[in-house]
Amino acid sequence: MALITDHSLNPSTKNRQIAAIGAALTTILAVVPLPVQALTFVTKRTDLGGNDQVDWSNVSKIFNPFAPDPAAFLPNSFSVESSVGKEVNVNIPLSNSPNITPPFVFRTSFPPNGIPTNFALGDFLLYTGAASGSFPAIGNPGPLTITFPQGVTAAGTQIAVDDTPEFTAFVSAFDTDNNLLGTFSIPATSSLTLDNSAVFLGVKSNIPNIKQLVFNSSEPNRAIAINTLSITAVFEATPTFGLLCTAILSVGLFRKVRVE
Repeated sequence: MALITDHSLNPSTKNRQIAAIGAALTTILAVVPLPVQALTFVTKRTDLGGNDQVDWSNVSKIFNPFAPDPAAFLPNSFSVESSVGKEVNVNIPLSNSPNITPPFVFRTSFPPNGIPTNFALGDFLLYTGAASGSFPAIGNPGPLTITFPQGVTAAGTQIAVDDTPEFTAFVSAFDTDNNLLGTFSIPATSSLTLDNSAVFLGVKSNIPNIKQLVFNSSEPNRAIAINTLSITAVFEATPTFGLLCTAILSVGLFRKVRVE
């Protein structure tokens, strides 16, 4: 069997070398500690630092929500491609009421080309679905769950609730092992003002461990809507223990060996 040996060293010298290597590793790990999770609530899109996004105009959309085409309704679970080609999964629980429509996308605009909201004029919104014919409209409250193909460092969107002037908006973040990283909430409003005042909910981490976001509101029977989802793509992973060993090798802590 081939063994890695170094005939130029006696046992005492080898032991001292091994001890030196261990001390060097300990020093490096102490100076460069492993990342510590730090989740931050973000309420401004500009603070998120996003470099990717999901624009809901990329999926089937309804330009006249007052006379929707059933062919444009979305399934309760579907996938959409981000601007850099990453597949993002969306899930909205099926409503218990047969009168509530499936989810769909519509544009913030003046009728009949859309519905006025307090998002920006022209925004395309992912809407969880509602029953028409009453005010306030009974709708699917979600929650609306976004799952990323791999962990990201930040993500968020604006949110509003149908026919509800004031509510509380919530966002929860989960990691790649489905552990809850944190839940945040903020008072929010909905209106028809087309003024981009819909509240922004986002989360930001110092490591790419955000795998899933869940959005919902304090209203149990009202539909929710979100606009463009901003995402900060995955950064390179922190050097592992193996890479640290490689670094030690590169500076010559190990002497040349030969295989017999």
